[in-house]
Amino acid sequence: MLPESLVGDHTIYACVMGSRAFGLATDGSDTDLRGVFLAPTSLFWRFDKPPTHVEGPAEEQFSWELERFCELALRANPTVLECLHSPLVEYADDTGRELLALRGAFLSRRVHETFTRYAHGQRRKLQAHVSRHGAPRWKHAMHLLRLLACARDLLRTGVLTLDVGEQREPLLAVRRGEVPWPEVEARMAGLEREAEEAALRTPLPAGPDRRRVEDFLVRTRHASALRTG
Repeated sequence: MLPESLVGDHTIYACVMGSRAFGLATDGSDTDLRGVFLAPTSLFWRFDKPPTHVEGPAEEQFSWELERFCELALRANPTVLECLHSPLVEYADDTGRELLALRGAFLSRRVHETFTRYAHGQRRKLQAHVSRHGAPRWKHAMHLLRLLACARDLLRTGVLTLDVGEQREPLLAVRRGEVPWPEVEARMAGLEREAEEAALRTPLPAGPDRRRVEDFLVRTRHASALRTG
């Protein structure tokens, strides 16, 4: 089965991500499409297994196979967790809706480590660009501030909210290069401190509900096998 067919015929959940989901879209913003497909169980009985992810077929489109998506979400991967919480859902069948109902099962205190680790990597890239060119990539700086605020609020409330709300204009000012880099760095450092404080008293559980997620995956694979039969 061609990868494009897996996305075209077996997608269970699709959403829009990026600036449009964050409330930061401008006239020139792309539409980033993300999705989850369920490869038929019978494909796993072959020597050549189905892919864990597929790029395309549309521009700016990326999809994960359900099992890989769940694995990454259980590890608190920031990109995957945010995909599950997009306010712009394009499609969800019965299985996709059940996946969405499991969103809380993936959230745990691990988000502090994974979001922070990702943020540190992005910050080093920004600092390297400043060293070479005298200024950061302002769009990337804006999105890093958004991510840090998102992580802090998630740790404080136990709820992952993507839309930046009232922070839209201050963040777009950063994107336009209207905020000096030292001030942006100070904001980042402040958000990291606030996230560390929030992690000490977060309502999130120590780990995700792996058993609940695995039960869902096994039931879904079984149902797919029966359909194939």
